Amino acid sequence: MTDFQHRRATAMEMANRQREISVSEFFLKNRHLLGFDTPSKALVTAIKEAVDNALDACEEADIVPAILVELDERSGKVRIVVEDNGPGIVESQIARIFGKLLYGSKFHKLSQSRGQQGMGISAAGMYGQLTAGKPLHIISRVAGEELASEMFVSIDTANNRPDIHRKRHVEWDRPHGTRVEMEMEGHYQKGSHSVEVYLKQTAIANPHVSIDFVGPGGQRLQFERSTAQNPPRPIEIKPHPYGIELGRLIQMLSNSKSRNLLRFLSDEFSCIGRKTALQIIDNAGKPLSAKSYPAHIARTQATALHHALQQTRIRAPRTDCIVPIGEERLLEGLRKEINAQFYTSTTRPAAAYHGNPFQVEVALAYGKAGGETIATDAAGHLHKATGHDSGIAHHFIGSKDEAARLLRFANRVPLLFQQSSCAITKSVAQTNWRSYGLRQQKGSLPIAPMAILVHVASVWVPYTSESKEAIAPYPEIVKDIRLGVQQCARRLAVHLRRETRLRQEYERRGYIEKYLPHIGIALQEILSLSDRERDSAVERLDVALHKSRSCIGDDHEEG
Repeated sequence: MTDFQHRRATAMEMANRQREISVSEFFLKNRHLLGFDTPSKALVTAIKEAVDNALDACEEADIVPAILVELDERSGKVRIVVEDNGPGIVESQIARIFGKLLYGSKFHKLSQSRGQQGMGISAAGMYGQLTAGKPLHIISRVAGEELASEMFVSIDTANNRPDIHRKRHVEWDRPHGTRVEMEMEGHYQKGSHSVEVYLKQTAIANPHVSIDFVGPGGQRLQFERSTAQNPPRPIEIKPHPYGIELGRLIQMLSNSKSRNLLRFLSDEFSCIGRKTALQIIDNAGKPLSAKSYPAHIARTQATALHHALQQTRIRAPRTDCIVPIGEERLLEGLRKEINAQFYTSTTRPAAAYHGNPFQVEVALAYGKAGGETIATDAAGHLHKATGHDSGIAHHFIGSKDEAARLLRFANRVPLLFQQSSCAITKSVAQTNWRSYGLRQQKGSLPIAPMAILVHVASVWVPYTSESKEAIAPYPEIVKDIRLGVQQCARRLAVHLRRETRLRQEYERRGYIEKYLPHIGIALQEILSLSDRERDSAVERLDVALHKSRSCIGDDHEEG
């Protein structure tokens, strides 16, 4: 065989080996990208995806969420049940939602939601199918239906489509809702990355949800809601011009049903009215005009239009598409789940990155429960006060010699993993905490008995990976987080200064009060006072001592 024939045969052999890769096959081999890289992490990720879906469904139907999570572990396998009181799922959609990756209603929707890619719960089912060989078991009932729909669904990974093993209608005691049961390889563990910590953080960021957790062995943990009111529903918006790349603009032009460029700009984008659209067209220059047909615009003309979009002054994106937790609700959630001595929170004004609106919220809980502090009673007397520690609170506030605990959230969802690569961590670590009275090593979290909560709400959270565990450090997001952290840190500094002054005064007063009886005896001898007059003089001295306090407590503080 000649060299020419050999090369040709090799090329033909390589061509015959090429075939399309299903998205399910890709993520089956690369399940670590979705957060299923270790048994313990896979367990938390699966529960997180199911709970996120339940919360989104309840809120969209304006139902106050009540969620049951059951967990049973045996022989290296775990059985997970997540049940909600949501609106239920139409029978024709059940198999697609749970048995197909990249299938959902939120990918093309520009409004705040927990899920984005449409593969969280189906990926959990695929992992269970791979490690335990069992399909997902789903029961769902829509309000008004006599019977619930029951299905056993797995994924045909070669074709990324659902495989229904069994389907029937059954009686169910819930009038509406969904129950998902899965079995997989998993490991239940305690600690900062445990299921309990995830659920507790979910309760903090979602004070309207009630969660009932039944763990291995039957131990029960309940997270009660602090409000029976759902957060307002975010409004869906159209893309903002500043967030559109050239290729996306060309695609929108070719797919548009608008009959002219003026209508295209007004209908397809947010914050563009007739006047702004005419200005954009004028800035793009000829041969474009208001009557140009979008589908016939050439690439060079589209490039000029894209440049004009970026150069024209356009209103900032609307912010009714995002719904922050709110300062009051944040404080409610922290007080409900974390027993601390000082609380404060702030919600930053809405901003945008690449045309995508986002809003940052920051809250602090300072002072370990069970720690000793100086307090004042109603009469203004100083005394030592000790709180009580409870449950798993030590995972949220450590001792005074440990680094502060960082609670990261994106669209009300806790981010438990990949903390070091997250924009939130970078922003908090870059803050100079020493200027607020705390110890800090360079580039690290402050040393203090404190929980720092940061929530980023956006129509499209820029996660660093498909597992949605860390936020990309866009400069706009990092800056806003740092400003929010600094605002809360200033309030904390006021509290710490007040606490220091109280402690110093308590110590000084202790010395004086120690000798008050001796002063009374000396006065009695010098002035020939009776015992009653001596006790009255000592009492008046004690009252004067308390009245001499310098306006401690006048500083502003929350908590």
